Amino acid sequence: MNKPLTGALLSLLLLGAAATPAVAAPTTTPAPTATATPAATAAAVDFAGTVALSNCSGSVVRAPGSQPNDLALVLSNGHCLESGFPAAGEVVKDRPSSRSFSLLNSAGSKVGTLRASKIAYATMTDTDISIYQLTRTYAQIQSQYGITALTLEGARPTQGSAIKVVSGYWKRIYSCNVDGFAYRLKEGDWTWKDSVRYTSACNTIGGTSGSPVVDTTTGKVVAVNNTGNEDGARCTENNPCEVDQNGNVTVRQGINYAQQTYIVVPCMAPGNKIDLNRPGCVLPKP
Repeated sequence: MNKPLTGALLSLLLLGAAATPAVAAPTTTPAPTATATPAATAAAVDFAGTVALSNCSGSVVRAPGSQPNDLALVLSNGHCLESGFPAAGEVVKDRPSSRSFSLLNSAGSKVGTLRASKIAYATMTDTDISIYQLTRTYAQIQSQYGITALTLEGARPTQGSAIKVVSGYWKRIYSCNVDGFAYRLKEGDWTWKDSVRYTSACNTIGGTSGSPVVDTTTGKVVAVNNTGNEDGARCTENNPCEVDQNGNVTVRQGINYAQQTYIVVPCMAPGNKIDLNRPGCVLPKP
């Protein structure tokens, strides 16, 4: 996993970060051609609406049907929970939480602190997500900070599409493409379905866990960053492996992955409630 940062490791990395500030990954712009798509058609992707957790990254998100007066939601990874990694098969639903999040503006500067009222949903089974419900509405956040939530895309991303992984923890943006999809991604005790595999330019690191993966054409969130194979080991923690429909295993050292988020949208009931019994909702149940 793009593991959460704690203890001595966190202190060491933060000292390094102080010496060499992390910046957005440079984007190479191709020379214009007769058939090139104008850059103006691409959505602007920056840090606005992203958050920094104590050990991970995340973002304030809304479903397509969310309303301004709904209590806002923060999306991150299941393995970023303050209580530790959920066990394989475990689902957390409506658990009280007072966790705080540093809200960032487009430049990556902290503009305020948001606080959770509960963990609306979290799991590391089939996917690796956490969804926190906040104490403020989207309208209140917009009014006080001028920040709008990122919208979850309701459709599956496509192979080859251009994406950006936006880390609120490191204040760094990675740019790459969807290389493909892993039928099953196995890491230690956990198995995830239909994971997004990045091209090699998205070389995410610890602390980027929970970062929104944004489609650069639509500006919508299509996945949440969660793991990568660090050492070339096979199916161990921090070294996930891909397993195809026939059980064949592929190890891709240095390649990173994300969990698709379109599957969350059918589970969103009016009022931003997570309803696992809604038609089309395939998120694991407790």
